[in-house]
Amino acid sequence: MNLSTDHLAIRTTCAYCGVGCGVQATPLADGAIAIAGDKLHPANKGRLCVKGSALGETVGLEGRMLYPQIRETDGLRRASWDEALGKVADAWKTIIAEHGPDAVALYVSGQLLTEDYYVANKLMKGYVGSANIDTNSRLCMSSAVAGYKRAFGEDLVPVCYDDLELADMIVLVGSNTAWCHPILFQRILKAKEARPELKLVVIDPRRTATCELADLHLPVKAGTDVWLFNGLLSYLSRIGAVDPRFIENHTNGFDAALDVANADCADPAVVAKICRIELPVLLEFYELFASTRKTITAYSMGVNQSSAGTDKANAIINCHLIGGRLGKPGMGPFSITGQPNAMGGREVGGLANMLAAHMDLERAEHREVVQTFWESPVMADKGGLKAVDLFQAIEEGKVKSVWVIATNPVVSLPDADQVRRALDKCELVISSDIMQNTDTTAYADVLLPALGWGEKDGTVTNSERRISRQRAFLPAPGEALPDWKILSLFGQRMGYSGFDFRGQHDVFDEHARLSGFRNAVGDVPRAFDMSGLGGLNQREYDDLEPTQWPVRRTASGELQVETRLFKDNVYAHPDGKARFIATAPRAPKHAVSEDYPLSLNTGRVRDQWHTMTRTGKSATLADHIAESFVDMHPQDALLSGVREGELARITSEWGAMVARVQHGGGIPRGSVFIPIHWNGQTASDARVGAVVNPVVDPVSGEPEFKHTPVRVEQFRVNWHGFILSRAEVNLDSVAHWTRIQGREFARYELAGRNTIKDYPAWARALLGVEDLDADWLEYEDRTAGVYRAVHVVNDRIDQCIFVSPRQDMPSRAWLASLFAREQLSEIDRVGLLVGMPVEKGADTGPTVCSCFGVGRNTICNAIIEKDLKTVPEVTACLKAGGNCGSCVPEIKKILVQTRVEAAEAQ
Repeated sequence: MNLSTDHLAIRTTCAYCGVGCGVQATPLADGAIAIAGDKLHPANKGRLCVKGSALGETVGLEGRMLYPQIRETDGLRRASWDEALGKVADAWKTIIAEHGPDAVALYVSGQLLTEDYYVANKLMKGYVGSANIDTNSRLCMSSAVAGYKRAFGEDLVPVCYDDLELADMIVLVGSNTAWCHPILFQRILKAKEARPELKLVVIDPRRTATCELADLHLPVKAGTDVWLFNGLLSYLSRIGAVDPRFIENHTNGFDAALDVANADCADPAVVAKICRIELPVLLEFYELFASTRKTITAYSMGVNQSSAGTDKANAIINCHLIGGRLGKPGMGPFSITGQPNAMGGREVGGLANMLAAHMDLERAEHREVVQTFWESPVMADKGGLKAVDLFQAIEEGKVKSVWVIATNPVVSLPDADQVRRALDKCELVISSDIMQNTDTTAYADVLLPALGWGEKDGTVTNSERRISRQRAFLPAPGEALPDWKILSLFGQRMGYSGFDFRGQHDVFDEHARLSGFRNAVGDVPRAFDMSGLGGLNQREYDDLEPTQWPVRRTASGELQVETRLFKDNVYAHPDGKARFIATAPRAPKHAVSEDYPLSLNTGRVRDQWHTMTRTGKSATLADHIAESFVDMHPQDALLSGVREGELARITSEWGAMVARVQHGGGIPRGSVFIPIHWNGQTASDARVGAVVNPVVDPVSGEPEFKHTPVRVEQFRVNWHGFILSRAEVNLDSVAHWTRIQGREFARYELAGRNTIKDYPAWARALLGVEDLDADWLEYEDRTAGVYRAVHVVNDRIDQCIFVSPRQDMPSRAWLASLFAREQLSEIDRVGLLVGMPVEKGADTGPTVCSCFGVGRNTICNAIIEKDLKTVPEVTACLKAGGNCGSCVPEIKKILVQTRVEAAEAQ
């Protein structure tokens, strides 16, 4: 950041993953936002990944919902807040009176601030009287929550980020940390550089970017984690790597858990066979774990998103309990949270089976505590509908109205076509969102404009239990309001007291005070206690520094914070002991078959987030991976009749989608991988949620996103093409398309099944060029089926279209660079007609380093011309890999490949 603007910078927190990085945002005179890492924030210490660095590109008002709207037979009409909320309140009063409180529901999001989450839960559970409030966090971390609660009695993450740097071994399970939590991964790598003896082990069916820098990779068969860790538990017991005093004094259930582990997993050879890994590799991992006391086992979606996700989490925790490996520096089981405020949602009882302040909905004494504090008229007395069950109940007519807040379930939920059917049948759908057009808002009867990142103000809690302020630095656009305010106004329209908050500070204060209210009545104290932050005045709240809970005040008024839990070996179960959980291994419910012979695994890519409603607006983030893809083994592709680079249809019992085939080199036989991000606005048919099965974990309710039986078939087309255009293009007539945001233009990848008889007329119609005298450059080879045309306005490229029966078409990176030029040169025009750049080095190739915009061709050329041998040398030469580091594994692979190819060519 320019030092002259530092005094204008607002310290806030990133809007993406659960790492919770601090951000400095500076509004500039030209309307742009300068983004930099906050060097004072303990989570990232000034570093940001490319998504965080590009936040400034996502705050524009294009596509924003700016005022309330009500859907009528002829479409949406603008409404006042009073009318819109009045319509919802009247409908909910009628539904509740006729069908009871469980006939309405909220479906919310880990994107909400804690203050928003708190008001939503207070409204539903304490005033409506139903626990029908669930969250998209159900889809990513509810198994981790359930695992912690079973083991420790409360949803408690025992470690902190500093433990990653203090550990002697880090085991990453089901986590492509290099791409999904890159700042944490950089902290790990920096620690490993300082102490090369630090071991990094990755357990993942795929060979991901994270594996490229690991000491050991266990490519286990998807769904076999419980076998693996039960085998480890049995091994540790057998060789005596146990702490009998700790087990005796501080745990229960050890014998039962060990008996279950020994029943199926006592023989490492059997475990290796089930997990489909080589026995020496398995034993190397077991021996490393046994001999390395200071071990962190960090797990994420690959563990959680499973029909056995809770058991997987507990199988991991068991292996730490057997040796007393937690509560001390550099060791413990660590769930890495997916969303920026999934943890804050957990604090306020954001899940349908939880109560505020880590209290239990099923316990009458806890319900009484919360109801007394809230002075609420009623209290939900049973768990509500979890996400998948909720939308099934909507389709069945049991839930008459649902209010969706800050999430896009028509894309993100499993069996997503069922979600679409449910919303279509629902009597009243309300959507609070920042974007006007999403797959979900299309079904809303009432649309309510909310504030987005940069506009809203409150707190979030990251994966290490650290509360940080997310501060506003932009004015509220249009009539948009913060979510806590929308819900409070609605509560007042319903006639409820307790929602007269003057601001988010009031909400935070109530949340903090509740955490300490009667916090030990008839029980051990709840570890979740942030009562030390209760009573802050407005200025103290505004200036709040990142703080971990528990945070209490001493008798002298000083804040007392615990960075690491269980130092005293006291847990939240009534007897103060932790529990081993017997985890009998079981396979995913749906097995592959002759009709569906491949197992689908879903997940994230490096530069996108969730359903792309935010990241899809950034040209920087679009450069790395432009289209949805299906990554599969070449042998499986051959058997399926598809080729790399071609489009394929992926089908399951629940739905289908289309993606481009690739061979990433990290997929085992029998499996395919598809990213989760593409939606109805960014692609014609790429919602992978429509394909995913709706089976859930019986304890946590988390869906099985990592294993759905599918088949892959050719998606036959007659031609391929792409468009770059400054104006939006209507592609309703095209069989398949993907929209990619560029700088001052949009790019569209196309494929068609029709036969084009008149290319010039077809292209002009598609691009909307009606002026026959327009500056129109074109080339056509009818025999080869090749066509390209360029529309020039005032000597500047305005649109271009390229069509071919094959997919090896001109470089998009080169063409994109032409849109930045104020005037096309003659040599540019020649290049456009011949379909390739004439000038050497003009084509930088696909983006590898998004932070600095460095393409693959640029890296390859530098490796050869400057004889670069290491990643640091590439970084020194080109800057690539020098910021967030998430591209370092890719650069490493390019180095090897380029140097091998150069040697073979000599």
